[in-house]
Amino acid sequence: FWLKVSQTQAQCWLSTCEAHSSRAMPSKRRNNGRSKHGRGHTAIVRCSNCARCVPKDKAIKRFQVRNMVDASSQRDIREASVYSTFMLPKLYMKMIYCVSCAIHGRVVRVRNKVLRASPEGRIYKPAGKGGGKGEGK
Repeated sequence: FWLKVSQTQAQCWLSTCEAHSSRAMPSKRRNNGRSKHGRGHTAIVRCSNCARCVPKDKAIKRFQVRNMVDASSQRDIREASVYSTFMLPKLYMKMIYCVSCAIHGRVVRVRNKVLRASPEGRIYKPAGKGGGKGEGK
């Protein structure tokens, strides 16, 4: 049944395919959401939040520096310490997020087309706490 295609129908179909293939698909981002320029394949990493497999160049990476103990315990340790200038060590963690977790956890924000293209939009500025319409918990 599929062999019964006339010559004109086949030529018409081929011409439409050629017309579509010559047209480039629109690209949302200049780098297509990745930073693998020229590399065919990159390593896979796991998201710190949901353990999803993400290409290393596509993952959103943030370096998180936290105190090992909370503020009240830190004060108690400082008072009980023999050394006056004792500094408690910090906890250094490299957090790797998939795109959906980074957006959900407000690590990155959705930007409009103008901001994505402009140099000001490419510089990451974390938004202040308490912004937005919601009251929060």
